[in-house]
Amino acid sequence: MAKKDPKDLPVEEKLKNLFQLQQTLSAIDDKRALRGELPLEVQDLEDEIAGLNTRIEKIENEIKEFQTAVTMKKGDIETAKASVERYQSQLNEVKNNREYDTLSKEIEFQSLEIELCEKKIREASVRIEERSKDLEQAKAQMEERQKDLEEKKSELSEIMQETREEEEKLKEKAAELETKIESRLLGSFKRIRKNARNGLGIVYVQRDACGGCFNKIPPQRQLDIKMHKKIIVCEYCGRIMIDPELAGVKFAATGEEKPKRKRAIRKTVKKEEPTGEE
Repeated sequence: MAKKDPKDLPVEEKLKNLFQLQQTLSAIDDKRALRGELPLEVQDLEDEIAGLNTRIEKIENEIKEFQTAVTMKKGDIETAKASVERYQSQLNEVKNNREYDTLSKEIEFQSLEIELCEKKIREASVRIEERSKDLEQAKAQMEERQKDLEEKKSELSEIMQETREEEEKLKEKAAELETKIESRLLGSFKRIRKNARNGLGIVYVQRDACGGCFNKIPPQRQLDIKMHKKIIVCEYCGRIMIDPELAGVKFAATGEEKPKRKRAIRKTVKKEEPTGEE
């Protein structure tokens, strides 16, 4: 038997298919809601860990640079000391005051160079100590975040495992239902659903009001909805409307009936008529 073109289906059938699709998509939303904020929390933790890794790498590079600088300055000190020793030995062989002054200035210069290098080494050592503490803190923080990430991933994996199979079935059902709905109507439904806060693109009438925005619907419009002659949308929120009976919902339009109050019966006391006897 040839499959009917969705455009040729009666409005009643179109609304039924659309409402079934809404129920299926809402069920998928519920499954995803079980995961809650976990995917976002996992993503945030992964981003934070990546940032901590970058920070740790930067600190380690800084420490290496300071250590290299210390090594170089120590080498400069050894060179300067060797120069001082050489110049001091040459002082014993000077022949005039000019040579003596020159060697004395060289010794003074090398001595100042040694002091400057020692100062740079102290400064670098302080920075190494400070950055080492920062490195320890960053590593400790990363370990904590790594534990949090593993816990969140484990929790998310459990929930995913519980809901994955059901969600896949619902997705298959939704895909099948979409083939029964004309593309123009399906596009409008998806657009409405995307803009709706609760994800409802089609709703049924509840207590003479729209089931999406709860604004009152005029009696004539309610009658038009029940007639299933055309697709009708809420004039306030733009959602597609369907009557509760077609949606398979009982008493949704009127709600539960209030219990009738029993009328109180006042008992009257019949007065005795005088008999005339004393």
